[in-house]
Amino acid sequence: MGTATQSIGWPEPLVDRLVAGGRRVIRYDHRDTGLSECRDFATHPYTLDDLALDALAVLDAHGVEAAHLAGASLGGAIGQWLAVHRPERVRSLTAIMTSPMGNDPGPTWARAFAGQPPLPGELPPPAPALLRHLATGGGSPLDTQRALHGEELPFDEAAARSFVERTLARATDPGAARNHDLAGRRWTDARRAPLATITAPTLVIHGSADPLFPPAHAEALAPLVPGARLTIVDGMGHGLFAPGLPEHVADLILTNPL
Repeated sequence: MGTATQSIGWPEPLVDRLVAGGRRVIRYDHRDTGLSECRDFATHPYTLDDLALDALAVLDAHGVEAAHLAGASLGGAIGQWLAVHRPERVRSLTAIMTSPMGNDPGPTWARAFAGQPPLPGELPPPAPALLRHLATGGGSPLDTQRALHGEELPFDEAAARSFVERTLARATDPGAARNHDLAGRRWTDARRAPLATITAPTLVIHGSADPLFPPAHAEALAPLVPGARLTIVDGMGHGLFAPGLPEHVADLILTNPL
């Protein structure tokens, strides 16, 4: 799943659809989220590389030699890392609402918060409405989910509220999830590796109304991966809280590989 997001970020309707399509589904809590172990980041820092190796550890524990990987947001970057550096473990890759793993959005975001436009060649920052939301502190977790959802598809507030409540109830340390932001700022050469070496069948799924990573991020990612297909979902934002959207995304995942 994405930054600071537990395994339950994959909604049950999406999981059920994948199972009905013949897939065995493994969801897991990233380190510092949910029921997984939490540590002090200052004494135990980590990077995207380590989060990717966590995914391999989960597969190893389940005796899975190679898997169809589906990753959303941060999870999409983890999937790219694995497809580049551990290709023998990746049967297919579906990267959802994400950006090229080598893209560093930090400078662009900083300029956006300062009211400055991105530099030539930079991928666009979040939408102005989301930037305003983040600049004011983000409000409640439900407010943040609503802001990430975008303004085009209906927002399933009941599903989002249930997700937020369950997330808080099953978190060992809710504040530890912020460590993912710190990890995202620690860059390694492995994260900058070219995506042209990916051989796994790759599908890029993105929302036309994604306020966090505008569609240009997906349009930049897909051409970097040989043979990758790009599917833009009309109206989808940066989340799965629209009626019928989890099932639709699951159906798309099931098309990869062809």
